[in-house]
Amino acid sequence: MDLKDFVSQTLLQIVEGVKAAQSGIEQHGASVNPNLLGDYKEHAKHGLLLSVTGKVAQIVEFDVALSIKEETGTKGGIGVVAGVFALGSQGQSNAENSSLSRVKFRVPLSLP
Repeated sequence: MDLKDFVSQTLLQIVEGVKAAQSGIEQHGASVNPNLLGDYKEHAKHGLLLSVTGKVAQIVEFDVALSIKEETGTKGGIGVVAGVFALGSQGQSNAENSSLSRVKFRVPLSLP
């Protein structure tokens, strides 16, 4: 999976998950991502920010492992590493150069 697809799908699924949780627990008198009152400096200590629109934004932190592969006869690429690595031989021989890098970044997200 490409990094841009991973980030996009992750953020989209977070928002969709929050929306589903909001509608699911409303009937019980609870709320997900309620409006906050009080000192925003205090909220910032817990990773909450006030956006220009006046909504509270939360920080989504990504720490992603990237695999960079170059094989002879095919084009190389960068992809997000997920799952378990499998070692062994599958009867095919290709010249391959690969490296693993990590990237960390944060994205503010204002939830519904």
